[in-house]
Parts: sequence; C-alpha cells; structure tokens
Amino acid sequence: MASFHRPMLLVGILLCLACSLSLTKLLLCVFAEGSPGTGDKSEVDIWLEENELRQYKSIFKEHGISTLVSCAQLDELPELPAHDEERLQRAAQLLQQRLILRQWLGQHSLQHHYQRLVQLDVAALDDVYWLEDSRARALLGKDFVAWTAARQALPTSKDDLSQLKAELWSAVVKSTQHEDAWTWGGMLVVSVSVAGLVTLAAMTQPALAPEAKHTLLQYVTGKYLLPGNCKVNFEWDEPQVVGETMTFTVKFYQRNGQPYPICDTDNLFVEVTEGARRVATIAELGGTDPSAANVAVVKFTVRHAGQYRISVLIGSCHVQGSPFIKHFLPGPPDPNKTVFVRHSSTVVCTAGIPHSLTIEPRDEFNNLCQFKPEDDPTQGYTMSVTQCYLAVVRQIGCLDSVPCGVAFDYDQSSHRISLQVRFSSEGCYHATVSYRGVELHNGDFDIIVLSGSDAALVQKNVASKNHNICYEARLVSVQGERLTKPKKVFCYVSPKQLTVKEFLLKFIPKRLVTFRLCPSTKFHFQSNNNQYNQPSFIVDDGCQPKVELIAKDRNVIAATFTHFLLKNIGGSETFKDKQDFFYHEVRKYHQKHYHEKLPMKIQREKLLESSLKATKNFSVSDWCRNFEITFQGEQGLDWGGVRREWFELVCSALFDARNSLFVGFSESQQALVHPNPHRPPHLKLKHYEFAGRLVGKCLYESALGGSYRQLVRARFTRSFLAQIIGLRVHYKYFEQDDPDLYLSKVKYILEHDVEDMELYFVEEEYDRSGQLLKVVELVPGGSKIRVRNNTKHQYLDALAQYRLATCLKDEIEHFLKGLNELIPDNLLSIFDENELELLLCGTGEYSVADFRAHHVVNGGSPEFRRILDWFWTAVANFTQEEMARLLQFTTGCSQLPPGGFVELSPRFQITAAPTFGNLPTAHTCFNQLCLPDYESYEQFEKALLLAISEGTEGFGMI
Repeated sequence: MASFHRPMLLVGILLCLACSLSLTKLLLCVFAEGSPGTGDKSEVDIWLEENELRQYKSIFKEHGISTLVSCAQLDELPELPAHDEERLQRAAQLLQQRLILRQWLGQHSLQHHYQRLVQLDVAALDDVYWLEDSRARALLGKDFVAWTAARQALPTSKDDLSQLKAELWSAVVKSTQHEDAWTWGGMLVVSVSVAGLVTLAAMTQPALAPEAKHTLLQYVTGKYLLPGNCKVNFEWDEPQVVGETMTFTVKFYQRNGQPYPICDTDNLFVEVTEGARRVATIAELGGTDPSAANVAVVKFTVRHAGQYRISVLIGSCHVQGSPFIKHFLPGPPDPNKTVFVRHSSTVVCTAGIPHSLTIEPRDEFNNLCQFKPEDDPTQGYTMSVTQCYLAVVRQIGCLDSVPCGVAFDYDQSSHRISLQVRFSSEGCYHATVSYRGVELHNGDFDIIVLSGSDAALVQKNVASKNHNICYEARLVSVQGERLTKPKKVFCYVSPKQLTVKEFLLKFIPKRLVTFRLCPSTKFHFQSNNNQYNQPSFIVDDGCQPKVELIAKDRNVIAATFTHFLLKNIGGSETFKDKQDFFYHEVRKYHQKHYHEKLPMKIQREKLLESSLKATKNFSVSDWCRNFEITFQGEQGLDWGGVRREWFELVCSALFDARNSLFVGFSESQQALVHPNPHRPPHLKLKHYEFAGRLVGKCLYESALGGSYRQLVRARFTRSFLAQIIGLRVHYKYFEQDDPDLYLSKVKYILEHDVEDMELYFVEEEYDRSGQLLKVVELVPGGSKIRVRNNTKHQYLDALAQYRLATCLKDEIEHFLKGLNELIPDNLLSIFDENELELLLCGTGEYSVADFRAHHVVNGGSPEFRRILDWFWTAVANFTQEEMARLLQFTTGCSQLPPGGFVELSPRFQITAAPTFGNLPTAHTCFNQLCLPDYESYEQFEKALLLAISEGTEGFGMI
C-alpha cells in the first residue's frame, strides 16, 4: 500500500506545481480585474471628477500620475490653462492635508473615523484643535479617550506642528511605495502559494469546493460578488424635475458573469448627497421573484434642485460607474413659496408715479424657478386691489376704470418678476397678488398712496432730527372701551415709537398709550368716519388693547411710521433679511472696537465664579475682543475649540434649571426657563448682568461670522424672550411657559362661565406646604373687583403680567442692562419671539435616530401607519431649520433638553387626527402633533411644511 501511495502523492504534487503556474496567471488577472485602476474608477479619476478636472485624465496618464499621493505632490502641469492649474494646486494642497490627517488617525488607531470627521469639516490636522469635545464625544464614542490623548499630544507651537506634518507626509509617501511593492512583487509569491493550496484543496476536498461560500476555490473560479461587474439602471431621464420619488436598480453579478443573490450581509451601501446635505434613501434587496434575487431597488425623494452625487458601494468598493452625477431642475412656481423680495406689510408710493415690486418665483420645495425661452413666466399672475371696502380687481387686460395700472415683467438674468403699479389717486388700498388663483405666500399687503405734497412731507419727517413730529387726531376707542364722544388727541411719531397724548387744560400733556415701532405693530385702515368725514384707522400691537383713531393726516402718519420701521429693520420683514441687517448693524456699532486676542485664565471647577472675576472690570471694548481661554492646570493652545467649550459650559452654568439662576414653572428639568426670583442667596443680580453680557457677546461673535459664530445653549420661555424685545406679556404665554397653570386654571376660565365663581383681581401665593403667604392685588383695588365674563381676558392678562413680568422685574432689568451694553435694544426689537430664539440659539443639532427612539404614537389604524411612515420619510429629509420649526410648532421651543428627545416631558406625541386633508395641528401643552389623513405623500409633506412654517409665527397653535 505504501509503495502504491508514494507515486500517487508524487503525481499529485507535480500536478499541484503545474497547476500553480497556470493559476498564478489567473490570480494575477483576478487581482488586476478587481483593482481600482481597471474594473472600477481609480481614486485619481474620482478625485479629478470631484474637482471638475476630469477632462485632464489623459494628461495625468501621460505623466504617470496614478496615485493620490502623486496628485498631492503636484507643483505644476504646463499643459493646463492658468486658472485650472491654480485650482489644481489648491486641490492638491487640500488633498495633502487630508492624507496627513488620515495618516495621523491611523497612527492612533482612529482611521475608521476619517470619513465622519471630514463630514464635520475636520479635513486637516489643524482642524483637530477646533473640534469641540461635545461633538467629538458624540462622534467617536468609546474612542473619545484615545482621541483626547492624541490631541493633547499634538504640539502647541506652529514650528513643531509643521515638523510633525512633514514627518506624517513622509510616512504617507513611504506607505504608498510599500503598497506598490507588495502589489506587483509580493503578489506573485502569494499567488503561486495560494494556487498550489487551492489545487491541493480541490483534489483532497472536492466536495467542499462547489458549495462552500467564500472559499479560496470560489475566489479562484470567479464565484464571488465583484463590484466592477454590478450594473446600475436609473429609471428617469436627465434632467429630472424635483418633487418626485426617484427609483434606480442595482443588478449584482459574480466575477464570472453569473447573477449574484444580494442579501443584508453583503454590506450594500447607498449614499445620495446634494452638496453637504445627505438625502434619505430606501433600499429593497431581492424580492419574492427568484429572477430578481440579484436586484436591489433604491428610492429617494428629491426636494432641492442642483447636482446630486449617488454612490453605490459594496463594502468600501464602488460598483461600476459609481459615483454617479445627476442633475435635477426646479419645478413650476408654487404660490405658497413664491414671495415678494424684501417684503413689507405696508407699501408707500406716490400718486402718478410708478412703483416697482419684485417677485421671486419658487417651486413647492423653495427652489428658485427656471423657465425655458419659449415660456411666459408672467402668465397666471393677477393683482386685486381694495379701497375702503370697495373691491376692484385689476388683471392684465382688465377695464380702464380700475384706479391703478399693473404690469408684470420677467428679468432673465435674476430669474425674478417685476411688478409695477401706478395709482392715479391718493388713498389707502389693500392689495392681494395671486398666481393661478392662489394668493402668494406674502402677497397680502397694504398700499398707502400719497399725494406729491404729502410724499415730500413724509420724506422731510424721516430725514428730520426733530423727533416731536405730531398730528392732531380724534380718539374713538381706548383700553377696549368705545368713547361716547371722540376725544381730541395728538399722535407723536418717532423712530422708536408711536405715542397718543391728550392735553389737560390745553397745556399739560398726558400719555394715553404708546406703541413700539416694530413689525408687530400694525395699522388697519378703515373708511371715512361719518361724523367727521375723516379717515379712521386702528393701531394694534397684538399685546395691548387696540386703539381707534380719526385723523385727516392718517396717510402721512402711517407712511411716516412705515418709513421709520423699514429703516430700522433694513427695508424687509423676512427673517433672513432682518438677520443680515442685524449682523451688519452690530458690526457697524462696534467698528471702533478691535477683535484682537484677550487672554483669560479660568478655573474649570469654579467656572462661573472665576469667569465673573475674570470679566469683572471689562469694558465694552474688552467684551468685543477675541477671548483666548486657558483652563488652569490644563495644557493646550486655544485655537478656538477651548473658547467654544467655555461658552458652552458657561451657558450651561447660567441657564440650566439645576443651577437655580434660571428655572421653569414645572418640576421637569427640561422645562423652558426664565429668571428665578426665589434663587439661592449666593446668586446675585450681578449674575443676571453677566448673563446678559454673555448673550450679547454671543450675538456679537455671530455677527462676525465664520468660525467665531457662537450660539446660546438655552431654552428660554416665550414671555422672557418677549420682554427682551420690549413686548408686553399676556395670558397666551401661559400655554407654553406654564402649561400646568394653563390647563388647570387659564383654559378653564376661558371655556366656562365665571359669573358664579368667587373670582377677584387678586393672586394668592402659597409656600410648598400649602400655607398662604400673601394676597397680591393684580390691579388697584383688585380685592374688591369681581371678575365677569366681559373682563376675564383682562383678569388673565393682569395675572400674566404679575407672574411672568412683575415678579421678575429686577432680574430682567439687570439682564437687559448687560445685554444692551453690547447690543442696542432697537436692533433686538425688529424680531418676534420665535425669530429671536432662532437668532440666539440657532437651529441646534437634531438626531432623527434619537427622535425615532423616543416618541409616543397614539393610533394604530392601517391608514395612520401609512401617514406615520410618510412622517419619518419627510423628517429624514428635513433641514436643521425645518426640524427647529417642527419643534417650535409642537413643543413651543426650538431647543431640546441637554439629553435630547428622551428628556422631553411629556414625550413627543404623534397622534392621528380625525380629519382629512387639513393642516397638521399641535398641542404645545402635551408636546403633541396631530396628523390628519392624506391621499398622497406629496400632499402630506406639503401640508406639514406649511403648518410648521406658518404655525410657529405668533400663536397659531391649539
């Protein structure tokens, strides 16, 4: 037997060696076919396409530039035009910095975080200094300790840092050379050895070769998934219009060309991006049909016009043709998104002189519309005008009896529509501009048409430095009561306010009411008063009783007020325009203060006390300098990251309810916060002054822009935000600020008869044990004034004034004192409460995964489950600002508690509404969003976006 097996073994070995030689060639082909340079696009090709230099691939090939390292070492290519050569050099420098960063991460075993760090704008070693610990901790998880140690080991001097970069770059070059040597030299040895082993395995274990997955035999015979063989088919024509759910299929094949059944373990990764924004996708693998086992169907919704990058990868390898570049065009104009540029709720013009307004056509997803040369972009626009209850409609080609001329014209260069109106007679009009019968988003406004002499008078008023401009008028109603006989008064208009005064004994002035000159103060024009035959108007700021006046100079008063207002807010009432104007004015206000570095040493364990001490004697000029923070006992150079960490920690120390300087009405730690009048003895009024200065500092830094931008991490009550901008509080603030009181008392009084209640204009205060401390009169003699049905709103307003303002008077005054040292109050007053919160706090950072993990669903019908799926698809595509608006709409605040959605109390609730096609509604007391039923996803998404954008303005919520 032994003599028989020896020849057979020798024959087997000889066959193995013979086969290994032939299989070596086969393996070399396999490796060559799977390399990035042949079957797939090479890294160099992808890099050229990303930098829009794909037309120079042949030049790179001629110069032998085949690796990213050689791209990063480019000095010049004479064949390139000058502007492309300059762009190439900039791209090469950026690439070199990224490779250095990747090498540094690899040295500390953090290389698997490279892509996610790049998405956070950490694209170079210098950026490591700037990344805040909070964001790094969330990104790196358990590797945060290694990250911290690696960052602390970085040099603090620029020379040492440059030396480190040079060493890292040298390591990058060497590692690339070693990889090339292994690829073309060592691969032959490995191939021969592997081929022999595979052959021997196939001879000795023939039963295993055909069936076992991922065996060496399968690898050799081509029975494995090859990304380069996979094919992607897009089921739409280029270019496509936004708004549709786009579908493409991926067919998977083995290296030998046979279909490959795709499954979850194959690590299919699909990423759709538009700029820096990632689009949510749904991938369905295989299916019930056996013939489609090798097919994946991918869907995503396109909302933003522009260039999309679609990457399809198996593991870390792109499939054939990936990444793909697709272009999407904006859709047709949508009236709900089409807007007037630099909008004003009141337009002032002169009779006989054309006045131009600008419309920006936008589609339903807020993309700027584009039109073909053969289209007429002005088609479908109409304008209706109403004068003192007499409606007259003007469209292109309408009757000449209309008192105004209207013309629409399209500007091809700016993609905007110009609307020119010309009124033949003076007066007050109300205009509505529509597109195809639907009113534009901000297409409802008043028009004051002045005579030539009145227009000159208004211009003189605005230019005058004399702020005692006054006009005689008659007061018809005040404090909610209509006078039996109109009273003679005088209206004073200044750049800051409109004041109504009367004169006792004809020379003693008495102020009756004052309206702040801000966007919340509105004029409502009415017809001539029959008794005096003079025009009347109502002034309403939304928080105090309306005032009705009669004045022959009504148009001049309103036009002067409007000009002052537009001058104060930069000429437009949209938030973005007001924000840009605010930042410009803040920079202008502090233009004499230099933003040079100011070193500050802070004790981390005594953060608030040491920060107060460090800034105790700071002037306004010092507060405008660039703080360079050093925590005592800690090494490290502040390149911005330590400064941002200090801002975040100080905001937490000041505005976290657990620290008692600011508190909420409810016991929940996630409640909205406002100044605490019952704070511990060690917290003084100076702390509120410091808090105001810190908020002012954040706004000033944000005005500088770029990396200096600072957000205020706080969840302020709406009533506190209102008082910052000078508004009077009222009972509606209870719904968001003190929901417990609103549900137990305010809502009950509003909905029930109070005649039988023993309710007086007083407020009783109790201690924690329930003992009565004192009784406070809400109005003079309030203990003797009983609340009636016709005075219950007045009682609730007085209650709100006491609980939300009077109790906090000292704290708010000191906060405003600190804030107004850096930011003038007239600049803050151009915003409403929601806009001020977005200005101060930004849009925050929201995790959809955290949202999905911590919410409550009320409703289980098949229809509602479908709506719920649509909701999560829509939310996945939300921008950060849209998420902030959703939170404002549902919870009353754009900011989440420090722990995220899990700390919302009550939890965010999504409830089925028993309606069809209506807008979603919200109950901020319960953090509850109510979703009706809809026919299609498109209708649902449109309604949701409209609700959160409109419902957050004022008190439009239930």
